[in-house]
Amino acid sequence: MGQEVLSENWAEEERLAVVPLEGASASTPDVSVGLMGGRSSDVSPVKHQNFGLEVEKENDDFFGGSSSGSRNGSRGLAGLQNLGNTCFMNSALQCLAHTPELVEYFLQDYDDEINPANPLGMEGELAVAFGELIRKLWAGREVVVPRPFKNKLSRFAPQFSGYNQHDSQELLAFLLDGLHEDLNRVKSKPYIEVKDIDGRPDGEVADEYWAIHKARNNSIIVDLFQGQYKSTLVCPVCAKVSVTFDPFMYLSLPLPEKQQLMSVAVTVFSGDGSASPEVHTVQIPGPKQARPKDLIHALSVACTLEENEYLFVVEVYNNRIYRVISECPSAPLSLANGDRLAAFRLKSFPGKTTKLILYHGTLEETIGKQFKLYGSPLVTAIPEAGLSEGAELYNLVAKVVSPLRREAEVNSSPEDWPFRLFITDDKASTVDLLIDPHMPLPTFNFSPREHRYLILVWSPSAKDQYGFKELENLAPVTIPDSRRREPISLYACLEAFMREEPLGPDDMWFCPKCKEHRQASKKLDLWRLPEILVVHLKRFSYSRYSNKLETLVDFPVHDLDLSKYVSHRTDPYELFAVSNHYGGVGGGHYTAYAKLCNENKWYNFDDSCVNPMSPDSIKTTAAYVLFYRRKRLGTNPAPDPCVSRGVSSLSMI
Repeated sequence: MGQEVLSENWAEEERLAVVPLEGASASTPDVSVGLMGGRSSDVSPVKHQNFGLEVEKENDDFFGGSSSGSRNGSRGLAGLQNLGNTCFMNSALQCLAHTPELVEYFLQDYDDEINPANPLGMEGELAVAFGELIRKLWAGREVVVPRPFKNKLSRFAPQFSGYNQHDSQELLAFLLDGLHEDLNRVKSKPYIEVKDIDGRPDGEVADEYWAIHKARNNSIIVDLFQGQYKSTLVCPVCAKVSVTFDPFMYLSLPLPEKQQLMSVAVTVFSGDGSASPEVHTVQIPGPKQARPKDLIHALSVACTLEENEYLFVVEVYNNRIYRVISECPSAPLSLANGDRLAAFRLKSFPGKTTKLILYHGTLEETIGKQFKLYGSPLVTAIPEAGLSEGAELYNLVAKVVSPLRREAEVNSSPEDWPFRLFITDDKASTVDLLIDPHMPLPTFNFSPREHRYLILVWSPSAKDQYGFKELENLAPVTIPDSRRREPISLYACLEAFMREEPLGPDDMWFCPKCKEHRQASKKLDLWRLPEILVVHLKRFSYSRYSNKLETLVDFPVHDLDLSKYVSHRTDPYELFAVSNHYGGVGGGHYTAYAKLCNENKWYNFDDSCVNPMSPDSIKTTAAYVLFYRRKRLGTNPAPDPCVSRGVSSLSMI
């Protein structure tokens, strides 16, 4: 019996999905009063003229009274059934379903505003399905099955078909755009050429851009959710400035890292053998902010680098130089736990120099021409004049390794060198030639070349004369956990969003003056704020590795003041909904916190489960998308500067 009832319910849901309903009768209920906690009205039969249907709806009071299956007569407290990994959809829908102005619109007669012929829309069907879902959520039900809406969504947005987990913000972006196109009051979009903006005041140009935008895009979504920002591009070559004023539906804010410091221990060797190895622990910016130049500067100060010296910093792996860090001082440092670093103080010589890199092995560990290496390499520099005799090379190497000599053996040096030198490559994978210390170097030209590699093969008795502790015990790097960081304010995120930055190499700008693509600098400024401000916190990154930031963002609940970020007067904003994400990249779980405005109480919407919650619990590391509503201070707001130009005041500051 239970299965039969379930099948009948699904059949009814599918029937409504094929031909959804929307709008209200001519006797529109006074929902605005009910929404704010006052009286309410019944909802009459719905007629969708464009689709030629008339279907009776529940004769329920959407904001008061009681009905079968209601939560003690409360409206707006219906859960959404999870259809299988649809928590992302449920979270976004609950946030929109608790946007008072949007609910008011969809509970009234909006039939005349549907634009089924819009080629950019969804034939009006997405708006119909959404409006029908809003009516069910405010009909006093315990749980609503959003299958008709999900089917429509899958039809028009195949990326959301099936039952894979998706991003609530991506769904929200598609849904708002789709609703706008389905409800666009502009049936035929005019072509309007933008005038030359050179020399005109920003305010005049911004109003003109906004008027042009509204002439082509005019819907309840634009009225409520769209604002405008100023985009400034500056050419780095000719200093050409380009300014545009573009609409936005939501703000995607980065989560800036506070200046997180990490300690890095580096063994510093003398390139000419004039000093013993020293371990220096320095403070540099955190792992995502650090650059090689930061490490080089800190080490230079720590070891009191001379004016005629420079640091050659490397990462050592498997007793070889894995990479030369100091060659790209402005690139990301990209350290990982367990990395081992070494730095070499080298003399600056006039002209070109050769860096001589010395690997270490022992005679008893040779197998044919293969050597087993150990310890850290050593590095020295050879001036442009180069070397010509084998003895010169051996004496140079002996000086480089002299700080490793044991003190008791300093005054009892052997007559011969306790090592032999072999020519090799950067990975020490081949051995080309044994260098005879008593012969010239005709076949081994030490004329200027960037790097040359030798294997220094120690005699069995060398370990009695030299100490190799410093070579074998390079300190490992320890990276602090960057996923959990100190709390940051929402204002810091906004300032990071507005900070001037160069465009990426894949996002070059064509400069109209240079007639070339340039890596211009770009700056965004807020110009016009919407009634409903949606803020997306960019917790996910998909660059080299997928990552989610678990940073706690301290966002205002009652008074988000953006006055300092815009040129117009603006009232503060109040938070009314949050889309939350728990877990890692590619999975996890979404919920929503939403405020029931007529009760002034917060609730946790976790799919079909709805429970009251304390406002003190709203701020968590799971907060992903924030929904703010403009607070009207006083009864006489400032006059709208664009009313005379025919621009809707709902989206103005």
